[in-house]
Amino acid sequence: QVQLVESGGGLVQAGGFLRLSCVASGGTFSSYAMGWFRQAPGKEREFVAAINWSGDLTYYADSVKGRFTISRDNAKNTVYLQMNSLKPEDTAIYYCAAGSLPVVAPIVYKYWGQGTQVTVSS
Repeated sequence: QVQLVESGGGLVQAGGFLRLSCVASGGTFSSYAMGWFRQAPGKEREFVAAINWSGDLTYYADSVKGRFTISRDNAKNTVYLQMNSLKPEDTAIYYCAAGSLPVVAPIVYKYWGQGTQVTVSS
């Protein structure tokens, strides 16, 4: 059983930046692909970014490409999401997830964190 705990959310002005962290425990972190998803009020959970087990393959939603960067440190059991040039439409609860493949579909991810709120003011 893998436990995931996100941190780093908060309130930021448009154009600002945040770095989210997700620490894993209870499993072999380096064997999992990791993903970040987000869910805004009244909307479905959507894919943001994913990274393979070794960190050399990354994938992004078109809406965040060029602004967000996913990375991981297997020695620290941590995956990061650096978010730059934030926009009000990035406001959501952000979740990290662990699964077998770095894909878009949430169903592939077996373990989920509780989420961290990101609010971007205009």
